Amino acid sequence: MTATIPVGFVPLIDAGPLIVAVEMGFDRAEGITLDLRRANSWSALRDMVSFGQVTAAQMLSPMPVATALGLGGAGAALAAVAVLSTNGEVVCVSAAMAKRLREAGHDFGFDDAHAAGRALIAAADGPLRIAVPFPFSMHAELLYHWLTALGLPAPSGIDIRTVPPPLMAAALAAGEIDACCVGEPWGSMAVERAVGALLLPGSAIWPGMPEKVLGVRADLADSDPEPLRALIRALWHAGQWLNDPRSRVTACEMLSGRDYLDVPTEVIDRALSGHLTISARGDSRVVPKFVDFGHFAPQQAHAAWIGGRLAARLGLDRGTSQAVARATYRTDLHENALQSIPGYTPEPASFERSFDGQNFTPLPPE
Repeated sequence: MTATIPVGFVPLIDAGPLIVAVEMGFDRAEGITLDLRRANSWSALRDMVSFGQVTAAQMLSPMPVATALGLGGAGAALAAVAVLSTNGEVVCVSAAMAKRLREAGHDFGFDDAHAAGRALIAAADGPLRIAVPFPFSMHAELLYHWLTALGLPAPSGIDIRTVPPPLMAAALAAGEIDACCVGEPWGSMAVERAVGALLLPGSAIWPGMPEKVLGVRADLADSDPEPLRALIRALWHAGQWLNDPRSRVTACEMLSGRDYLDVPTEVIDRALSGHLTISARGDSRVVPKFVDFGHFAPQQAHAAWIGGRLAARLGLDRGTSQAVARATYRTDLHENALQSIPGYTPEPASFERSFDGQNFTPLPPE
């Protein structure tokens, strides 16, 4: 008898491993059945996990850390047991802001975080109003780090607002925000509706940034480990399948379904291929590894960086916050689950050593 595992997701490209695990049968091959349940906001999804409505969920990588630090009125403690995706987000500006940027000579090169950031700061008329999908997200941390590193004063120069991903285009159209940082396909949908233009991919700010994780309640992470290990293995196989270019056409059809993202397949293809249309004029850019589903183990150094950033911004003790953050990223559970896969090789320790959680600057040197 297979175990049924309810799992929550938000309609984004990086829900792909969960969707593919069901549609391709990777869950059943591991002796489990995933029951996918859609949420329309990250706070709703977090509460679904906290109150036991689902066993696990796709989560923004800072969510377990923020919960452990007592931020955002969070409920039960959470643990990250796998990385579902790296990158996959875009900075999208309103049509009005795009016009100002072009008139000032910005070329929308799409690969230079310094040039794009400076142009955006120069074009601002007052504090930059930028939407993110959740207050404790890599979207918010990327924006704060990127723009303040380039001279924008915080908090006076930046007004971060929370908008659910499917509503970003409407907020841009209404003039409520100047820009947004959001996972695909919602930046591309703003382009499709001619209300925004893509300024930069997240990978231009920090290549390989852990974007989404598989989150569970911390008290469940060790209590019934075998179904969780089976889930991690199923998602690992789904990620490998998604990373194969030969899977792209089928993957786009799966993800576009009404029960999942419910957007045109060609919009999904832009993210999976990295061939992005950045403006309503049809301008396009190619971004290698725009999104990656390679399923990196959750790295405690990344959690420490998140904890340190939140502590600095919110007046918490840095050392304590980093220690608390590290404990939420369960590399041990992830590696233990994958050891039974023939030929699986754990990620090299150098991946974590290259990022010490203290001095990493997700901006290329000048």
